[in-house]
Amino acid sequence: MAITAADVKKLREATGAGMMDCKKALTEVGGDFDAGVDYLRKKGLGAASKKAGRVAAEGIVATTSRGNVAVVLEVNAETDFVSKNVQFVNFVNKLADFILDKRPADVTALSAMIFEGELTVEQTLSQLIATIGENMSIRRFEILETNGVVAAYIHGVGKIGVLVAVEGVADDALQDVARGVAMHVAAVNPMFVSRDEVTADIAERERKILVERALASGKPEAIVDKIVAGQMSKFYSENCLLDQGFVLDADKTVAKAVTEVQAAAKVVAVARFALGEGIEKKVEDFAAEVAAQVNG
Repeated sequence: MAITAADVKKLREATGAGMMDCKKALTEVGGDFDAGVDYLRKKGLGAASKKAGRVAAEGIVATTSRGNVAVVLEVNAETDFVSKNVQFVNFVNKLADFILDKRPADVTALSAMIFEGELTVEQTLSQLIATIGENMSIRRFEILETNGVVAAYIHGVGKIGVLVAVEGVADDALQDVARGVAMHVAAVNPMFVSRDEVTADIAERERKILVERALASGKPEAIVDKIVAGQMSKFYSENCLLDQGFVLDADKTVAKAVTEVQAAAKVVAVARFALGEGIEKKVEDFAAEVAAQVNG
């Protein structure tokens, strides 16, 4: 039996499952609508869509490392209770390993890959949503690789995940200092790795603010440039990782801590994910919710 676009649309409207999942379901059951509904229910693909509108800002940030390559991954759920769910944690850990194996270009490409059995990553996640009963989403991931070492650090049981790539001769000492830098990044959250990453526009905007502030405070114009030069140096030391005081040894900058281990070593890339950052979370008013139910 030929499967038409109208058939697929009808099943999608009835179940809320994705177009491709509906097409596959109808193909598998020979076009029978009711059997298609049952097929999707068995796969857990229909129930997931009903939860898709709910805000998922909790979950886990996870990391996985293999030699000189590592991945940091954020998978979200609605409540922090799910971050302790064994099924959810196992899914996230397996997914991190899978990403290192397959190296997908982005989350869209990842979601379409066959993950377990005949199910894609997206379908596997849909089954998990149906099982646990919360909306979930694979939000983002980043892979770092270098010819030296990549250190991974997780802070606060999956609340912050950091990767730091350091070029150099891979050994235990370089790995240790790279992990220290990852801890530093978790704590301080620098805006840039080095001064080279500060664009001319950003530097000029900061300089303009400092000049106007100095003039407004009554400083003589003749010395404003000198004052601002010193303040710009402070701006770099506060916002650029390599110029910051190292949290594990405040007497050194991060750059100094690295080069003391190996003179030619340098931090080349950083990835820092904080769980739920940028997601607008729903503010729960339980008193109002209870009142609405009582009065309703």
